[in-house]
Amino acid sequence: MRLRTGSGVCTLCPLLSSLGLVRLAPALQGPAEARVGPPWCGRPPNARIRSTLEGGLPLSAAVLRSNARQPRRRTWTSVANSGDAYSARHLSVLDGLDAVRKRPGMYIGSTDSRGLMHCLWEIIDNSVDEALAGHGSRIRVQLHSDGSVSVDDDGRGVPVDIEPKTGLSGVEVVFTKLHAGGKFGASNYGSAGGLHGVGASVVNALSARLDVEVDRGGKTYAMSFRRGEPGIFEDGSGGPSPTSNFVPFIKTSELRVVGKAKRGVTGTRVRYWADPQVFIKEASFQTNDLAERARQTAFLVPGLEMVIEDARDESSQPTTQQFRFDGGITEFADFLAPDAPTTDTWRIEGSGEFTETIPVLDDEGLQLVTKEVARTMHVDLALRWGTGYETNVKSFVNIISTPKGGSHLAGFEQGMLRFFRAEVEKNARRLKVGNDKLDKDDVLAGLTAVVTVRIPEPQFEGQTKEVLGTPAARAIVQKAVTAGLTEKFASTKRQDKAESNLLLDKVVQEMKSRLSARAHKETQRRKNALESSSLPTKLVDCRSNDVAQSELFIVEGDSALGTAKPARNSEFQALLPIRGKILNVQKASISDMLSNSECASIIQVVGAGSGRSFDIGQARYGKVILMSDADVDGAHIRTLLLTLFFRYMRPMLDAGRVYAAVPPLHRVVIMHAGRKPNETVYTYSEKELHTLLSKLDKQGKRYQDPIQRYKGLGEMDEDQLWNTTMDPSARLLRRVTNADAHNAERVFDLLMGSDVAPRKEFIIEGSEQIARADIDV
Repeated sequence: MRLRTGSGVCTLCPLLSSLGLVRLAPALQGPAEARVGPPWCGRPPNARIRSTLEGGLPLSAAVLRSNARQPRRRTWTSVANSGDAYSARHLSVLDGLDAVRKRPGMYIGSTDSRGLMHCLWEIIDNSVDEALAGHGSRIRVQLHSDGSVSVDDDGRGVPVDIEPKTGLSGVEVVFTKLHAGGKFGASNYGSAGGLHGVGASVVNALSARLDVEVDRGGKTYAMSFRRGEPGIFEDGSGGPSPTSNFVPFIKTSELRVVGKAKRGVTGTRVRYWADPQVFIKEASFQTNDLAERARQTAFLVPGLEMVIEDARDESSQPTTQQFRFDGGITEFADFLAPDAPTTDTWRIEGSGEFTETIPVLDDEGLQLVTKEVARTMHVDLALRWGTGYETNVKSFVNIISTPKGGSHLAGFEQGMLRFFRAEVEKNARRLKVGNDKLDKDDVLAGLTAVVTVRIPEPQFEGQTKEVLGTPAARAIVQKAVTAGLTEKFASTKRQDKAESNLLLDKVVQEMKSRLSARAHKETQRRKNALESSSLPTKLVDCRSNDVAQSELFIVEGDSALGTAKPARNSEFQALLPIRGKILNVQKASISDMLSNSECASIIQVVGAGSGRSFDIGQARYGKVILMSDADVDGAHIRTLLLTLFFRYMRPMLDAGRVYAAVPPLHRVVIMHAGRKPNETVYTYSEKELHTLLSKLDKQGKRYQDPIQRYKGLGEMDEDQLWNTTMDPSARLLRRVTNADAHNAERVFDLLMGSDVAPRKEFIIEGSEQIARADIDV
């Protein structure tokens, strides 16, 4: 590189520094009086640096040329300041993987568990892309007890021949060169999850050790890396370890043949140890997230088997989870659906072409030029309407989840709304809609959908690939939705006609319910919600109007109310008694729920509405505490109440404002000698009681026998109930959250739904785990 100087302001240094490509030599960090330029630069005050490369090439090409000549250059190329003149010797260049280690957050987001999982996804996605392209049907992920993780697949295997531009083997190019891989050309992968070309190399750079084995052409090839540098680990009898002695390669590329592969067997095995110098100590692999992602991938790639094996706990047998779904996204939509079906699962497929202007390297590989390329996008949708009112739509781009949507999801919603508006207008007389218009929520109510698009080189917004930004996706998906629904509604099959008419009735009913709820809300505002005259007479309200401080205790029957009423702090604690077991709303319709006096009382007292019109800002209490007996009946009542909140007041769960009181099961009176008063201790489980009694026996302390066991809240006096269950400074509450709404709803449906067979199977399978002696009968 040749640098020329002239008058003006220097802009090269901060630009390259901000990109993480250069830094000032340490000599420039000396005393301020020793510098002749500004403190960040060290250049002459009237000098500027203008980058001119050998032959007038751009900077990026020169760096590439330099890297090609020196592929093993270490972290910094620094030259000490040998004078006051600021020159190219003061610039330092980061080699590719060294930049990753210096700024890992730019590539994986963070260095905690999320970043650790991001690295694992990158390796897994490479294997998934092989399966997606039709090469491979099984991927196994193993979490080892030594902290390493391995990913094995039966794909084609990473290329082992020499890449002509670098002179390195394909394995070394993939694992040491950023923006290198087989996914930048349309000939290898039509669509792929990992398109940045940095996945394997970034994982390698952030690993204390990475081993890769490839089966190709009847041979097994192997190569190891330490923090991105290829070489050989001299492992002892203890097996592979990142702390083993490491010998770097001397030659350019030393891919080894370590064995023979069976005829026709191909695949890649990657095992790596995350570098503790990069990741925080608390970072760990999240098995639940891994299993959820594996299940999702198996749905999106029909026929692919995903195996997750966790062997981190050496004291127990490894746990293995296997996922394979030949039904694809049709089966995925059925799996995601939280309610009973109104229609079959509809499958819509389509495609569209568009052009993009993208930057590419010229024929000499030296400069970036713009080029217009043709793209083809494939759209695959699975739609299923159910009896509920919630919308559950999952969107994906090349099997990458896009939880925040993007242009493809916008096109899907727009296509749905426009189509149903047109159909409703055609049938306006039969549907009796007048001039009212559908909105998006009316159409999507009760819909479970999987929206997938496959596209070469998609444009994502941000580093995390959560939002698709490709503009053409909106129109292509919208067109596919319109064409698919038009074909379905035009079908002459009896079932298709029945489902089409049922859907039109459903969306119109949703629209009417929305308009009715809005009108009702406008006429009955919350200004009178706190007036007790409009509330159930059995409510024992508190005096405070401070929502954040106030608490509503829902208690079981008059017996518990009789004890709780004198025990409470009437300033901020309200009581609402219910008669035993309320309606099971998982089975009941909305009209049945609203006509049930107990359910209606609870909704009225909470004061924020129900279902889609629920407004948590109108809730009258900061906490709702379910206080039931500590027995089987109490647990059943609590489950019924939670089902009511989950189905019709879910924002209360989302906000963490619903709690379950934990009353004690036992009262142990410890007797002391002399005048020292006896001591009362409460225990909340049989195990806790046995532990306490064993401790007292060991210490030689006496206690009243028999131990008092509470079978209900009514057996406590007011002081005991206050001290154990209602006193904010001493009570034990369990917050009921809704961190995973999908899984929670599936459990509620299993326990409380109308389908008896799965519940019966669940009870039979769990019966062996029940301690029959502890059952209160």
